[in-house]
Amino acid sequence: MEGALIARDRVGIQDFVLLDAHNSETAFLDNLKKRFTEDLIYTYIGTLLISVNPYKELDIYTKKQMDLYMGVNFFELPPHIYALADNVYHTMLSEANNNFILISGESGAGKTEASKKILQYYAVSCPSSTLLDTVRDRMLMSNPVLEAFGNAKTMKNDNSSRFGKYMDIQFDCQGDAVGGHILSYLLEKSRVVHQNHGERNFHIFYQLVEGGEEDLLRHLGLEKDTKRYSYLVQGECSNVSSINDKNDWKTVKNALSVIDFDANDIEHLFGIIASVLHLGNVHFDGDTKGYATLNTNAALRWLLGIHVQVLHEALTFRKIEAKSEEVLSPFTVDHAIYARDALAKAIYGRAFTWLVNRINESLENKVSKISDSGRKTVIGLLDIYGFEVFSVNSFEQFCINYCNEKLQQLFIQLTLKAEQEEYEAEGIGWEPVQFFNNKIICDLVEEKHRGIISVLDEECMRPGDATDLTFLDKLEEKMGNHPHFVTYKLADKKTRKSLERGDFRLLHYAGEVTYCVVGFIDKNNDLLYKNIKDVMRLSKNPIIQQCFPATEGDSRRRPETVATQFKNSLLRLTEILTAKEAWYVRCLKSNDNKQPGKFDEVLVRHQVKYLGLMEHLRVRRAGFAYRRRYEVFLKRYKALCPATWPHWKGVPSDGVEKLVQHLGYQPDEYKMGKTKIFIRYARTLFATEDAFEICKHELATKIETCWRGVQARKERDRRAWAVKIIKQFIKGYITRREAKTTDNSEYLAFVRQSYLNRLKDNLPKTVLDKTTWLTPPPVMTEVFRNSETKCNVFSQLQQKVVTSGIFKGKKDSYPSSIAVPFVDTRISQYSLQKHVPVVKYDRNGFKPRPRQLILTQAAVYLVEEAKIKQRVDYVSLKGASLSNLGDSVMILHVALNDPKQKGDMILQCDHLFEALTKLAMIANKQNNIKVVQGSIKFEIQAGKEGGVDFSVGQEPMIYKGKNGHLMVVAPRIKSR
Repeated sequence: MEGALIARDRVGIQDFVLLDAHNSETAFLDNLKKRFTEDLIYTYIGTLLISVNPYKELDIYTKKQMDLYMGVNFFELPPHIYALADNVYHTMLSEANNNFILISGESGAGKTEASKKILQYYAVSCPSSTLLDTVRDRMLMSNPVLEAFGNAKTMKNDNSSRFGKYMDIQFDCQGDAVGGHILSYLLEKSRVVHQNHGERNFHIFYQLVEGGEEDLLRHLGLEKDTKRYSYLVQGECSNVSSINDKNDWKTVKNALSVIDFDANDIEHLFGIIASVLHLGNVHFDGDTKGYATLNTNAALRWLLGIHVQVLHEALTFRKIEAKSEEVLSPFTVDHAIYARDALAKAIYGRAFTWLVNRINESLENKVSKISDSGRKTVIGLLDIYGFEVFSVNSFEQFCINYCNEKLQQLFIQLTLKAEQEEYEAEGIGWEPVQFFNNKIICDLVEEKHRGIISVLDEECMRPGDATDLTFLDKLEEKMGNHPHFVTYKLADKKTRKSLERGDFRLLHYAGEVTYCVVGFIDKNNDLLYKNIKDVMRLSKNPIIQQCFPATEGDSRRRPETVATQFKNSLLRLTEILTAKEAWYVRCLKSNDNKQPGKFDEVLVRHQVKYLGLMEHLRVRRAGFAYRRRYEVFLKRYKALCPATWPHWKGVPSDGVEKLVQHLGYQPDEYKMGKTKIFIRYARTLFATEDAFEICKHELATKIETCWRGVQARKERDRRAWAVKIIKQFIKGYITRREAKTTDNSEYLAFVRQSYLNRLKDNLPKTVLDKTTWLTPPPVMTEVFRNSETKCNVFSQLQQKVVTSGIFKGKKDSYPSSIAVPFVDTRISQYSLQKHVPVVKYDRNGFKPRPRQLILTQAAVYLVEEAKIKQRVDYVSLKGASLSNLGDSVMILHVALNDPKQKGDMILQCDHLFEALTKLAMIANKQNNIKVVQGSIKFEIQAGKEGGVDFSVGQEPMIYKGKNGHLMVVAPRIKSR
């Protein structure tokens, strides 16, 4: 990261902690914009990652990028979501603790994509096996399924998550992903029955209608036309250019299969989706008394296998229990519509909960059930709705923004706590930080008996005619003097102009939000009449039977309201997160039009404010802007001080102290912790980095000068050597006819080698041919006088040609063997009396045993004194393997057709090339000798394998390794 500071004027600062303008919002935005303009969408505040949505594809998520960030120090490379994911993973492994990543931002800022990128990174970077791959595949495939059922197009985002999601990824002590678990929060069920203009219902409805196969649609009673369904046409935007419902349908069906949904599960699940669509097409008319009637039961016959007449009655009458009897009370049209929509929301909401639970079953950690139950740790991913401000804000926005208040409160607490703990661990004095504590707003919403949720619940449960406006009256009565609460009635004249009579306004930490109370009572109650629940239990759909259990009807206790359920689930979530180490990804929208390259400063400034980024920066910069481990700091900047360059021999902290004193750091500019240096001002680091940049150029110049000097000396020595060789050659030529001396020995050897090379290519047809032999040079005339010598040379050359064909350019030790003649008395294909000594290594245990290797015309023998230990006929000899290094080990591979036959032979032979060449020629196995790199497998017995691992070292060694393999260390062969 420090290396990028030299380009800070062009591409900004990678870490806002080092921003020179202290805590300036303008400088903050300017830095974001600089980086965004250069397609640098990621920036840090310490370990917090800011991500700005570019609304275009960037080539920064490849496998190559993943490999680049694996196991690398967090600040060593440019900011990236992979860097954060990798740092969280290795922190979890090294500290054996639980962690979570909180991904937040408003709709369309890229939260869901950030969550996917983290999951994809873990899928690639974690250890792999068949079982673990299944777990990872299911985690990845849970995304498109949950997006289909829980995401929708809104005015701000074509793939907006309309529920909160927390996923735990469970790892074992080896770092393998072995399981997962998902918690969902506050699904926006109202979207099932109503969508604002320009918005859609949940994706799955359109995917089923547009992408479903003809047979499936016919079975479900559906037509391939979204305009036929009331629940899909309210937003008037069924077709969206950025969404391909047909392709997404295929993705979802495939994902369900990967997650281990069987065909019946999938059929019943889509039967529920179809039933919701049919339910939306149930229309009511009023009779003469104003009571609801149904003109047709056509839509009802497709509803979950429930008798049409039973459904008809449930949707037009309410069953009231009066003492010992039940009375049917007819619905008005409005009540019937309410009951129908309440049922549609309940069916979809409960089916969504069933879906999440079913996914959790498939993600359950099954590894611990078949292996040891060692330590398990988790990384949590919290992808939850960001702060929402629309033109009209209702109950859902109230809950979502309350959630963001709670998370902001937790965020500040955990950030302060982490900072304090680091200072205390390093022995650095903590300096109190001034920040806005939003506890006053959280209490306003959630305080027992006095908060907005309590007032709403009281109004929902009290007898009498409670309405949204009576709820507003109660709020004004109880909250009238609160500095963060105002209504039309309580406001001054100026403020009243921006408020309706049915509104209340909260001053959140992120700014003001006005809420319309219309619908608060109904949405909080989320009531479903008891007789409708009873009817649902008659369904033949197994999923619906699980969603409406018989035990539910036994309780007389009123169920918790939606707001109270949400408050309690947030409290539980807070407890979960508090027990883990926190990491953060803050996602920002660059503009509202999803336009690539556009940076809307007003919009981004608003998000920076409500995400609390300036607060976080203030906390992070409260004392010291920069801190690094001594080893890292010294490694980078040691060249700036003569005492630490090129190598500091002492303790790193002493080296850093010597370095900063040489650089002239003032006492108030830094502090020395136990393991880290803390630098107070960004400008101090900038000055150090700029000095290092100058120093690098100076060092480069020195290194280049030294390199040129070394090259010049090498060239001088090379020329001196050439002169010496030429002189020696000339002297050798002049004295070539004299007896061998130091002056002509090398020349005579050259003459002999040249003659033999020419002879190799011009051998006579037979040994008896005395006329076509090439005339030997004088130095070899005596040697070639008799036929026996010519016969030996002929045989030697034949064998050497075969050796060259097998080993030249493949085996490191081959070049040094060329001048060594093969000796016929050492190993012969003509006599059992001729043999070569070898060392045989046992296949089990690798104990070395001295043996003799003997070749005959039919078989190879391994002999101990006069006893034959193993015979391998050439027809059973599959071939031989040896390494490409300078060792002398070979493995003879034996076909185990005969039960009496032993396994492969592992032999060490000092005359390796001679033995294998003669074996190849006798057995006709020239093409079956393999020179390989790394390791060689051998058969111990039928169906059981062993291994020989080859490496290079200072000294040759052969020993049994910890992995159970034979380890062969070959000597280094110097290049000639």
